[in-house]
Amino acid sequence: MSIVAGCSDATEKTVVNVVPAGSLLGPMETMEAEYEALHPDIDIRSEGGHGSIQCIRQVTDLHRDFDVVIVADESLIPDMMYIPPREDGNETYAVSYTPLARNEMVITYTNLSRYNDEITEENWMEILCRPDVRTGISNPMLDAAGYRGLMVLLLAENHYGTEGLFDTIVTRNLAQEPVVVRNGSAAEVILPEMMKTSGPGLVIRDGSVHLLSLLEAGGIDYAFEYRSVAEEHRLHALSLPPEIDLSSPAYADLYDDINVSLCYQRFSSIGSERTGRPIVYGITVPTTATHPKEAEEFAAFVLQSMAAGYDTWPPRPYSVTNIQS
Repeated sequence: MSIVAGCSDATEKTVVNVVPAGSLLGPMETMEAEYEALHPDIDIRSEGGHGSIQCIRQVTDLHRDFDVVIVADESLIPDMMYIPPREDGNETYAVSYTPLARNEMVITYTNLSRYNDEITEENWMEILCRPDVRTGISNPMLDAAGYRGLMVLLLAENHYGTEGLFDTIVTRNLAQEPVVVRNGSAAEVILPEMMKTSGPGLVIRDGSVHLLSLLEAGGIDYAFEYRSVAEEHRLHALSLPPEIDLSSPAYADLYDDINVSLCYQRFSSIGSERTGRPIVYGITVPTTATHPKEAEEFAAFVLQSMAAGYDTWPPRPYSVTNIQS
């Protein structure tokens, strides 16, 4: 019996649970396979489909045993994991993180989208404001791509000197209108606690990846997504100027003029205000990790893989720019 038990223990794998932002599901599949091939004693298990805020709340609110957290907005980690003490009173949920990758916001569409043969980088604002067009964003209360989509609209108003873009696409289609406070080029959006739509022009889903099936089926015409997601799913992607696509550190001062306040009750004391900044992903090993050593080793592999570039990972030709570049 002891010999049998010993053999069983020898073949048992250590499970490392990872919760990545939905926009990293494709790359994670590749990294999991590569890492497990190199480390046959490790079983990497990723749980996908979450927005970045949801990823963190799996650890801080639901107290689930995740060893690695990867989010699409690095600032969420200190805001939501450094400050609140753990329920056991020992320490916070994270004490450090590492910047991981950059990305950019684009407007995605398909051949089923209304006016897909008309839309250009010059007229997209007019197209999205048409009464029969349906635009999708992810829920900013749960997903970084959601509040970044709102930021893009407000930055576009500044960049093009166009008023009413945000109100036409967002405000008029919400059951409870957000409050928008403008002061020159600066703008703050105070969102209602419940992001429910009342008009046909806006569709909201929990995460940006949940908009893809609607987009591909023609249920919505356009969606604010990350470029890497658009390329992975082979969607049309309308490029935006770097002044508004949240991609460039050179325009950080412009992005910083835009704030989105999340009025969800959970954020009454932490993480309630999201400020415009260049998109940077972040990775951390929570202090509650069940296998911290193995988690740190996998996190290091993720960082190394990102540094090598996704273009070296067949069959995925898309790329999220490495933060070190």
